Amino acid sequence: MSSSLDLAPELSVASTHPASNLVGEVPQLALSPRLHNRDLAPTRTEGRRWGGYSIFALWTNDVHNIANYSFAMGLFALGLGGWQILLSLAIGAALVYFFMNLSGYMGQKTGVPFPVISRIAFGIHGAQIPALIRAVIAIAWFGIQTYLASVVLRVLLTAVWPQVAAYDHDSILGLSSLGWACFVSIWLVQLVILAYGMEMVRRYEAFAGPVILLTVAALAVFMYVKADARIAWSVSEPLTGVDMWRNIFAGGALWLAIYGTLVLNFCDFARSSPCRKTIRVGNFWGLPVNILVFAVITVVLCGAQFQINGQIIDSPTQIVAAIPSTLFLVLGCVAFLIVTVAVNIMANFVAPAFVLSNLAPRHLNFRRAGLISATLAVLILPWNLYNSPLVIVYFLSGLGALLGPLYGVIMSDYWLLRKGCINVPELYTEHPTGAYHYSKGINLRAVAAFVPAALLAIVLALVPHFHSVAPFSWLIGAGIAAVLYLLIAPRNRHYHDVSGECIAVDHSSH
Repeated sequence: MSSSLDLAPELSVASTHPASNLVGEVPQLALSPRLHNRDLAPTRTEGRRWGGYSIFALWTNDVHNIANYSFAMGLFALGLGGWQILLSLAIGAALVYFFMNLSGYMGQKTGVPFPVISRIAFGIHGAQIPALIRAVIAIAWFGIQTYLASVVLRVLLTAVWPQVAAYDHDSILGLSSLGWACFVSIWLVQLVILAYGMEMVRRYEAFAGPVILLTVAALAVFMYVKADARIAWSVSEPLTGVDMWRNIFAGGALWLAIYGTLVLNFCDFARSSPCRKTIRVGNFWGLPVNILVFAVITVVLCGAQFQINGQIIDSPTQIVAAIPSTLFLVLGCVAFLIVTVAVNIMANFVAPAFVLSNLAPRHLNFRRAGLISATLAVLILPWNLYNSPLVIVYFLSGLGALLGPLYGVIMSDYWLLRKGCINVPELYTEHPTGAYHYSKGINLRAVAAFVPAALLAIVLALVPHFHSVAPFSWLIGAGIAAVLYLLIAPRNRHYHDVSGECIAVDHSSH
């Protein structure tokens, strides 16, 4: 049953048309405790603190993380030269910037997190489908990334105190005593940051962004000088012709797929931004500009190493590990630890915390849900997942292929069907006349558009026969889902545009 909450005693709101002022009264509907709590409520516009720099720093951490460098260096290993890598990543940057803005504008206008945004297209209960898919991926990767960060810490500790290596030879559930100590330490640091809510996340991301940017820039200068100011622009036999162009565009499409998770739930962060311009400017410097800087650093690191000894590196950590100075080795490891934690929090912790809170709003707030998701990430023993190609390729990649179709349905519903007209208070009501009640809380049309597009995306991503188009599975899945949804969605309906300010809470409450 639904009941009114103290947060919204005045839930009698006026509907507005996008091109006019108030045009009439919307019936008063009660907020449901099954759909609403302080963490899921809209953020009040006044006092939002995620400015342009906060968004820039957020993306700086994510762009310059170790996994992305490994991906870009893989393009060099495949035979793409310097200008080809720059072009490939520029294409990816343009795509990510465009799609991220669409998602961010939604969050900024409505002030609600991703599980609530999903209710618009999928219904108040059907929204659990996209939310849970996003959460499962995030929890698995949170555990894996925490494990990878613990490996860096383990290397750092053994370099500084060689005697601790004695605790690195036993095995407890697949991890050594030293490995467990490092893993739990990194895990606890992330919990402490999340315990203080989204404002602490903003501050940590703002601190970590410049640290990693200066670190990788210094590393690039170091390698450039070490290579006598000469770099190899490609491997000995670079790709040409059709294969070259296919890999350039495939690299761009894969870069978008890498951001397939965050492009869905960027609204979790954008909901705390004061205006569209903030998102647009922060995204511009944090994505296209930052990615091009990232691409230049990648070309310098790969080209310098190849110039020195003909070796193709897989990760910048290989360069850090080879630095003869213990001091600089430690500083490099600390920087990569800081950014790995920052990326893990933004990409893999915030999303499941909101999702689990959305499952049981009466009992789970952001902090409790975050603790549960972090505990699940330990219980799955993520080092075993990471060491299993079957899990990484088929399970996590298969789930990842679903993200494009989800994005296609949600964005086509919001931008093309509703033209951005959203009745925010009714996202929190179970009343049958609510705008997002659909059929028992589920929009069957959204599900019908999602399922075939998702199946096709999975086939393209995982079946070896479609290897040549696999990098484009996210784009193909999103496009097909969007078209299918628009074909079967009802036409000629009037959508109320109602602000959520009447039920909003202060940014500091999150």
